[in-house]
Amino acid sequence: MQVLVIGATGTLGRQIARQALDAGHQVRCMVRSPRKASFLQEWGCELTRGDLLEPDSLDYALEGQEAVIDAATARATDPGSSYDIDWTGKLNLLNACERAGVKRYVFVSLLDAEKHRDVPLMDIKHCTEQALIHSDFDYTILRCVAFMQGLISQIAIPVLESQTVWVSGTPTPIAYMNTQDVARFAVAALGRAETVRQAFPVVGPRAWNTGEITQLCEKFTGKSARVFRVQPFLLRLMQAVSSFFEPAVNVAERLAFDKVVGGGVTLNAPMEASYAAFGLDPADTTGLESYLREYYDTILKRLREMEADLDKDAKKKLPF
Repeated sequence: MQVLVIGATGTLGRQIARQALDAGHQVRCMVRSPRKASFLQEWGCELTRGDLLEPDSLDYALEGQEAVIDAATARATDPGSSYDIDWTGKLNLLNACERAGVKRYVFVSLLDAEKHRDVPLMDIKHCTEQALIHSDFDYTILRCVAFMQGLISQIAIPVLESQTVWVSGTPTPIAYMNTQDVARFAVAALGRAETVRQAFPVVGPRAWNTGEITQLCEKFTGKSARVFRVQPFLLRLMQAVSSFFEPAVNVAERLAFDKVVGGGVTLNAPMEASYAAFGLDPADTTGLESYLREYYDTILKRLREMEADLDKDAKKKLPF
């Protein structure tokens, strides 16, 4: 199948592109900067330059494609409101798919988006879902929560380097999922008629709060974590200040997401129906504990190898 992946340079998008290739699909990736996406070409993807805010580039990217997997979202560094980028861009993409006659559309959304309409990113995801539901597309909606990869910079590395772990809001259990596992669902949807015009939760095996994750990191590193919990009023103040400056509007909208991940309401959902519909085995899904253990095993092994190499260099410099 000819598949166009949108957002292929992101943490999830690159995994989708790779697994689509492994599944035998012909993969085209629309990217803003082909030079920065050369690794996708090395894997075997076809690259085309495009931007969701440039309709002409979308028409070119969609030529000859049979399906679209949409994992794109505005970057934290993008100026302006995410509504300008994500919502306008999504409408442009859907309109371009209609013009190109592309019917199969796999969309990566967020769990419980309809419950948080006051949070811009959640509102955009909900509105996009509604646009798909009321369209003629053969859509599949994947309702995710959060990715394990994000915990590396947020918690795993600070604990390893004895830095402060910054957390916010009320402790909220979240069912984190490995992006490789989310990608398996996205690619599997292309060949499963049971998933057409349906929405499914796609979340990890169990929900963890930041305290439990920090304890795991302490266990694997043998170090004690320093945790600083940011009070909600400070985040609201930062959000209010950021919203006054146009270049920082995107930052303010992302700070609003703390109402979701720091709201104290468990972000999880039953997955039995999802595994059955996509034909996947729950036993193949990565658990958070094994993910963090593998990460630390790898990074600590590299650190020991680096130290050994430094010792060798130091010995070579000795005069005897």
